Amino acid sequence: MTAKHEITRADIMPMEAYAKVRADKRREMRPIKDRRRVAIGPHATFYFESYETMWHQVHEMLFIERGGEEQIADELEAYNPLIPKGGELVATVMFEIDNPTLRANVLGKLGGVEETMTLEIGGETVTATAEEDVDRTSAAGKASSVQFVHFVLSNAQKAAFKTPGTRALLAITHRAYEHMAVIPEEVRAELAKDLD
Repeated sequence: MTAKHEITRADIMPMEAYAKVRADKRREMRPIKDRRRVAIGPHATFYFESYETMWHQVHEMLFIERGGEEQIADELEAYNPLIPKGGELVATVMFEIDNPTLRANVLGKLGGVEETMTLEIGGETVTATAEEDVDRTSAAGKASSVQFVHFVLSNAQKAAFKTPGTRALLAITHRAYEHMAVIPEEVRAELAKDLD
C-alpha cells in the first residue's frame, strides 16, 4: 500500500465525531509513534512523521483550539509539509530538557544544529535540510528546542534503506552536541514504508 502524502479537507473529521473517538485514536497512536522515534544523546529525540502522525496532530490542534473552518486551512498548511512525499524521511527533532537553566544553557550553544543532522545509509551520508517555514536559530545563536528536518534520498538510498537489515545511522555533528545512534531494525522497517 502506498503511503498518503497529503491531508485534504475531506480527511478532516467533524470535531463532534472526533471527540467520540479521541481516546481511542490517542491509544492507537502510541505504538505508531514509538516505532517512529530515535533518541540521540541525552537530550535529542527524532520523531519521524507520517500521514498518520500529522492527521492526528491536525485533529488534536483543531479539537483543542476550536478554531473551526478557518483554522482547518491553517493547520493543513502548517502540517502537510511534514508528511513525507515518498522520496524522503521527515522528522520533528525535539531537545527535551526539563530543567529550565540547563535547557537555556544547552540551547544557547546549539545555533545551527539543524544543519548538522545526518542520516547514513549503507555508507552514504544524507544531510538534513531544515523546514523552510521559520529560522530555527536566533541571531544570538540560540537554537529552538523543536526542529523540523527532511532527509531527501536518492533512488539508490531509498532502495538501500528499504532493504531489511540495512544499517542506518542518525547523527548530530554540532560541536556542542556530537551524538549518533543506529536506527533500530523495527524503526527502519516502519520508516521504510514512507518511501515509494
